[in-house]
Amino acid sequence: MADFNLEAMSIKELRQMQKDLAKAISTYDDRHKAEARAKLDAIAKEMGYSLADLIGAEVKATRALAVAKYRHPENAAVTWSGRGRKPQWFADHVNAGKDPGLLAI
Repeated sequence: MADFNLEAMSIKELRQMQKDLAKAISTYDDRHKAEARAKLDAIAKEMGYSLADLIGAEVKATRALAVAKYRHPENAAVTWSGRGRKPQWFADHVNAGKDPGLLAI
């Protein structure tokens, strides 16, 4: 594991690190599932089958999760991609006459 001197980093570097960590955490499970699927597919092909032949169903690639575009003003762990229904905290912010760009990541 890399050692980071957080005290020596600028605010810009810390925010970039926070953004990178949030993205890595949100995509961790998807990446590992994709790796497992690729390994199983390679083993099946090595034995002359497709993965769909072995499990009896069509194997579809999963769609990647949407990247977060907005962050809750008080809880940085809560984000929204801008897709689907607006979360209440976002709607409250906009309804208060504040710029949605202030919540942009």
